[in-house]
Amino acid sequence: MFTCTDKPLEFLPLKDGLASRQAGCLICYDGIVRGHNHGREVLALETSGAEEPCRWEAEKILQEAMGRFDILQVKCYYRKGKVPVGEMLFWIGVSAAHRDAAFSACRYVIDEIKTRFPVRKDEYYA
Repeated sequence: MFTCTDKPLEFLPLKDGLASRQAGCLICYDGIVRGHNHGREVLALETSGAEEPCRWEAEKILQEAMGRFDILQVKCYYRKGKVPVGEMLFWIGVSAAHRDAAFSACRYVIDEIKTRFPVRKDEYYA
């Protein structure tokens, strides 16, 4: 359910395995590095942290989403290292029979990743 890579996410088959005959909805979230933060121009974002604790916490969050919401599947990709502005840092995909459950689960995963994921983020400014 969770994949950590140093490769650009834009070129990976992110949606593979999410579609099914039971799914009426597939929600995808692209977490993109933005070019500004608190009025400063950002050039890139670099993350650091041990991969195993990140994987453990992410899998825990995804399992929580599976238990809380009526969804069929959830996947998350995370790009480690230095990520330029405009490229994806996170990708989350959720499939469900109905859209409300998929949207709710996706929002839950995003919020929990942002608060619980054990990484350090350093921004590079112009």
